[in-house]
Amino acid sequence: MAEENQTNFKIFDMWDISQIKVNDPGLAGVINLEPKLILKSEGRNVVKHGQTKVNIVERLVNKVALTGHRGKKHRIEVGHSTGKYSKNMKMVLEAFQAIEKKTGKNPVEVLVKAIEKVSPRDETTIIEYGGARYPQAVDVSPIRRVNLALKNMVHGASDKAFGKKKKLSQSLAEEIVLAYEENGESSALKKKKESEAQADSAR
Repeated sequence: MAEENQTNFKIFDMWDISQIKVNDPGLAGVINLEPKLILKSEGRNVVKHGQTKVNIVERLVNKVALTGHRGKKHRIEVGHSTGKYSKNMKMVLEAFQAIEKKTGKNPVEVLVKAIEKVSPRDETTIIEYGGARYPQAVDVSPIRRVNLALKNMVHGASDKAFGKKKKLSQSLAEEIVLAYEENGESSALKKKKESEAQADSAR
């Protein structure tokens, strides 16, 4: 009985994730849907492939803290997201409540399906051959696919809320729903198509 109670933990004590399935076989091993009561690993998994041990909702919360990052620099000063974990967690919780209200579905399941639909499969890298540099198409690793999907969704949501009255939690909910519906207005979906188009032209 005790074991059964342990596995029935709900995210934020609201949404059951025990029945959610990852349909993309490439992502099945890297999207962690282990039921947890507290989504805070406090850096315990900073090892190789440690991200696969972190619940996917916690990974989203961690990305919310980096909405100002573009490339390798923190280019944009964003007031609504900080390194304060509880504040970022509250924004994700509000976004999930908005997703549930809009779709009538489990928001964690909507997030997982959105990640599957907007995670790029190909991208380009630069190789040097004979003193010249050429773009080369490469496959994206499963962990990087998830990270890129989360990053692109958070960046898209931040850009839509930047300098406007709209809250980041609202724009994040909208972005996740647009990605889930494969709507052309989704920033993450645009980034995916752009990345794969560049890779196709570099083959």
